[in-house]
Amino acid sequence: MAELIFTEDPEDPRLDDFRDLSTADRRPDRPGGRGLVIAEGAVVVERMLASRYPVRALLGVERRVRDLDLSGVDAPAYVTSAETMASVVGFHLNRGVLAVADRPAPPAVSEIIAGAQVLAVLEGVGDHENLGSIFRNASALGVDGVLLGPGCSDPLYRRSVRVSMGHVLRVPFAPLDGWPDGLNLLRESGFTVAALTPRPGSVPLRGLREKVGERVALMLGAEGPGLTEEAITAADLAVRIEMVPGVDSLNVATAAAVAFHEVAATRGGAHPSGIPISRR
Repeated sequence: MAELIFTEDPEDPRLDDFRDLSTADRRPDRPGGRGLVIAEGAVVVERMLASRYPVRALLGVERRVRDLDLSGVDAPAYVTSAETMASVVGFHLNRGVLAVADRPAPPAVSEIIAGAQVLAVLEGVGDHENLGSIFRNASALGVDGVLLGPGCSDPLYRRSVRVSMGHVLRVPFAPLDGWPDGLNLLRESGFTVAALTPRPGSVPLRGLREKVGERVALMLGAEGPGLTEEAITAADLAVRIEMVPGVDSLNVATAAAVAFHEVAATRGGAHPSGIPISRR
């Protein structure tokens, strides 16, 4: 079980993994930085503790730390006041607890493909909140994994982890190299690659799974411009979410949720991360 260590020294070097989270060039989770993964709030911390991410330490106020299930956690849990915690992290954290973990190597793309029926493939999704929301939707609606094309943000950036409610730590993901030729790996494994786009000539999303078979990869693009022409051309077909006249697009995370529900949430079982697929 994690050892509880009480400290009120904001300069305590043991808290360095949590320091200056509001300072962009010092953040431990920034690209090119120390590569740490930060979980914020009790729910997200619990999901980190249950994940494959090796936890280095926890930091929080006593009530929040004691509420966690720390059995089997081999990492120190630093307990301090809200004021000291704010001094360390650089802002007042009303969720009261943080955890920090090392970043494991991502699974191989072939490993994700092998155990999947429904995948999300993203191109140019650079907004951390949209990315986190897509992972939350993917987990809730039974998507087996996420493949990242060019221009995507880091899913393990603190804001993405927070917005995903920790589900980015549960849904397997990996970069898809050789864009868009890497999509051939999906086709070779029996996937139909469906590009979501409102363009004329795209086919309705409704009933897609029955039309194309069991293995489907749903490709989504950046907020605003959507998928590039190169990506759409490389897909097997273009599909659209039918909307009322005068509205031609949705927020990318919302569009992803609609598509995931249509294609993934109607099947039974559980995806490779072990998360049951709800039938509600």
